[in-house]
Amino acid sequence: MLYFSVPLGKLVRRVSRLRGGGSALPGLVVEKIDPGFMRRTLSTLPHGVAVVSGTNGKTTTTKMVVELLESQGLKVFTNRTGSNFTRGVAAALLGEVDWRGRLDADVAVLELDEAHAVHFVNSVPPRYCLLLNVLRDQLDRFGEIDKTAQLLQHIAAKTTGTVVLNREDPRVARIAESLTGQDVKYFGLDDSLVSTFPNDDDMRTAPGSPAPAGLPEKPAADVVLRKVGADTAEFEYDGATVTTGMKLRGVYNIFNAAAALTLARSICGSGAATANHDALLEALSRVAPAFGRGESLTVDGQPLDLVLVKNPSGFRLGLKSFPAGGYATMIAINDNYADGRDMSWLWDVEFESLREGGVDQLTGSRAYDMALRLQYDDVPIGNVEPDITPALAAFIREAQGKPKRIFCTYTAMLAIRRELSKITTVEVVS
Repeated sequence: MLYFSVPLGKLVRRVSRLRGGGSALPGLVVEKIDPGFMRRTLSTLPHGVAVVSGTNGKTTTTKMVVELLESQGLKVFTNRTGSNFTRGVAAALLGEVDWRGRLDADVAVLELDEAHAVHFVNSVPPRYCLLLNVLRDQLDRFGEIDKTAQLLQHIAAKTTGTVVLNREDPRVARIAESLTGQDVKYFGLDDSLVSTFPNDDDMRTAPGSPAPAGLPEKPAADVVLRKVGADTAEFEYDGATVTTGMKLRGVYNIFNAAAALTLARSICGSGAATANHDALLEALSRVAPAFGRGESLTVDGQPLDLVLVKNPSGFRLGLKSFPAGGYATMIAINDNYADGRDMSWLWDVEFESLREGGVDQLTGSRAYDMALRLQYDDVPIGNVEPDITPALAAFIREAQGKPKRIFCTYTAMLAIRRELSKITTVEVVS
């Protein structure tokens, strides 16, 4: 089966690309005709497989882990297209293996959607996993967040080596209680930063409410984020505090950097004799945002930041990552399958920080829902145009001479990125 499935899968991949088809189609084909393809291919890697999952931050965190490991001289396979379903991993493998199905890599670092990760780990038990957070996201698909926590718990249970957990997220941290035999490590925050990164329970608690009584003491973390500056971050690990420059924007990305450092140190070895820590920090300082996730562009000589938002926590942290005024602002909200159909989460975001400058343009299939939400927070609104193409053109034209920011759901981000690619004055900064 091996000598038949790989050539066929590569052929489908080539034809699909020529026809402009989806990146996951070849993976779907090879899954059907050769269900053991991924297990057989990935089982040969010296450092095994690392799975990154959770509600927010998977794509950028995976990118960070890959670049950190490459700084240590490791050859890393990853699903770079961002297709985080199992068929996306299979399709990415088909692009990397030779005609005999051999993969030239030391380790695989894979971003996986919470639900599809369960199917993947049943077939390919990972040696490492990194579980970022559990937040309300696409409730129409996942159901309540306790169900999402159960999915992540299953990933951890199937992991054969090290499980890296977010100690600041109670649902993620509690996964450790159910594990037997795995090495558990944590990434965490300094106490001064905890309120900046509210977990789902925090966001539903009235401001100023006391912490629930009887909370367990936090476990020690392998890497702690101590401070976040405009373009720097301070981390503590191995009993020392280090400061590094950061190309990534957004406070949420900096916390995910602590997660990435913890996983990379687990794979390379955290001791001074195993990991080159100077190289790790240098690599971290150079990591650019993943496609559309805090990506910085230049349009007509002015900066434009694309900020992906898909749940209350992500939107809140996105708003915190920019000064209140001085920007032209556009919000693009779609409700396609990849965005989640249920947009009620918009009512759990606080938009008061937008009152000063207002929102210049609203677009997307749920533009009028967004307009109603902003009115309740007394945020001034400029134009409302559900069609993204003319809305984006008007936004760029009318905001000339000002830095711009666009908060957008996933499919809206893709549409905006396509339109921006047609503009000759657009330059990717990071």
